[in-house]
Amino acid sequence: MPALVLLGAQWGDEGKGKATDLLGGSVDYVVRYQGGNNAGHTVVVGDQKYALHLLPSGILSPGCTPVIGNGVVVDPSVLLSELSGLNERGVDTSKLLLSGNAHIITPYNVTVDKVTERFLGKRKIGTTGRGIGPTYADKINRVGIRVQDLYDESILTQKVEAALDVKNQVLTKLYNRRAIAVEQVVEELLGYADKLAPYVSDTVLVLNQALEEDKVVLFEGGQGTLLDIDHGTYPFVTSSNPTAGGACTGAGVGPTKISRVIGILKAYTTRVGAGPFPTELFDEDGEALRRIGGERGVTTGRDRRCGWFDAVIARYATRVNGLTDFFLTKLDVLTGWEQIPVCVAYEIDGKRVEELPYSQTDFHHAKPVYEMLPGWNEDISKAKTFGDLPKNAQAYVKALEEMSGAPISAIGVGPGRDETIEINSFL
Repeated sequence: MPALVLLGAQWGDEGKGKATDLLGGSVDYVVRYQGGNNAGHTVVVGDQKYALHLLPSGILSPGCTPVIGNGVVVDPSVLLSELSGLNERGVDTSKLLLSGNAHIITPYNVTVDKVTERFLGKRKIGTTGRGIGPTYADKINRVGIRVQDLYDESILTQKVEAALDVKNQVLTKLYNRRAIAVEQVVEELLGYADKLAPYVSDTVLVLNQALEEDKVVLFEGGQGTLLDIDHGTYPFVTSSNPTAGGACTGAGVGPTKISRVIGILKAYTTRVGAGPFPTELFDEDGEALRRIGGERGVTTGRDRRCGWFDAVIARYATRVNGLTDFFLTKLDVLTGWEQIPVCVAYEIDGKRVEELPYSQTDFHHAKPVYEMLPGWNEDISKAKTFGDLPKNAQAYVKALEEMSGAPISAIGVGPGRDETIEINSFL
């Protein structure tokens, strides 16, 4: 049962798309198990760049079946638009499977997300405004709309009425907005039913049968460990579980079926949105990382906050995910620095702390303790083996591996599909 989980080991945007795409030719299924179109992956194939927001990266691998699991929240218009865009570029999307138990992002979820964030003002979370959080809230409150509901107009209407009973009160009386008509929402959602029907499937059954047949299944997380609703920097987090445990609930497979858990690490650190970020840079180094690394959100279009590598976070990700391997990305971005700082610990109230503090207050006050590592000037984008890297680049990778607590099995030295050094096979 070769099942692998691949997830972000920082705050997201680590390059999961490249890693998933690299493995896509060797796996039978690639499964998105949480999040929605608030997560974005950029995959470069030859001279073609693909920006994926909701679809699994495996959609670009001809022999692979891409799956959107039950733990994902789906905006039908975004999904259909993304499929159409890929079809126009000659990508075959016919093998996509969509869980009938996945929840639908409705128009009122998007409205509530946007007005709530504006209402919060300076206390805002930094959401993408795409309705992700309100959809997960509806799911927990048991007033959510699932994909399967699109095929029973009576049930769909009842569920929309139940959801809008409360939401319209909030929109009109608290936010001074117009009420949303039930009929309008139902009509829009029913309009997606026929278009989505070819993809809807019992994905839990499909995936478990595939594992029983010794097929290779890759579970792909959106966002990153530090954005996990339970294990991230709450409340500046997403509304689901990108950590490894989320793969089990978000795809419907048991934990005993997971054989490897691969964490994606950027050679430095970035995050999008509000919240604490101990190694964040506000100087020319931070601007250089942003410029050279092309650090702009695939989905949001927002500039990413940039900082040096944080080994405390990497160790935490290893622990909460049970990581067996790391894929280190964007090592090439660090070319040109004479010395590269790496955060090895925090200072909190005058005390050195080497593990991530559980207290939100302590983390907000954490100051990075840096160790300086020698940099390199050589172009590493053509490196094919670890030995091809400059000695200082090799030393940097080995230092990060030792600090992070799991072996680095692959290294990204450029954005292209073939610009990767594979040290140990993931399969």
